[in-house]
Amino acid sequence: MKKLVLLLLTTFTLSSCNNEDDKPTNPIDQLPPETQIGANTFGCLLDGKAFLPGNGTNPLDCVYQLVDGEFYFALQANKRNSENISVLIGLSTNAKEIVQNSTYTLAGIFNTTNDNIYTGELHITHLDQTNYIVSGTFWFDIIDFQGNPHQIREGRFDMQYTN
Repeated sequence: MKKLVLLLLTTFTLSSCNNEDDKPTNPIDQLPPETQIGANTFGCLLDGKAFLPGNGTNPLDCVYQLVDGEFYFALQANKRNSENISVLIGLSTNAKEIVQNSTYTLAGIFNTTNDNIYTGELHITHLDQTNYIVSGTFWFDIIDFQGNPHQIREGRFDMQYTN
């Protein structure tokens, strides 16, 4: 009987080890799957590396609200990088109702001289206003506050939103 318990304990211990070899090496394989069930997932490639929210206060937030007769959508994900600096990726609309199976051009001006305009796309793949679920994909280019350009690619989210 002792041998059986020892064998089971050894088997359980070995099977519960976290093997780093199991982690996908391709950055796109590290992103969450594209779902439409309100799984509260977000991921994208930030300059070719997987970006997943975490390690911070309120790492993931989504709202879609009707304010003064206009709709506003906002999604943000953040995490602390290896240098403990908060990195935030966000998308939002201004007085724009979103519709399932629609694509929206993302545009923003990211400096005080208003001469650099960077674009991208947001595609809403699912919108369930009864269960407060919004899902979609996105990509865009941006310049951070220090003037460094970044590419956001293969973005995806599946969120329960606050209204």
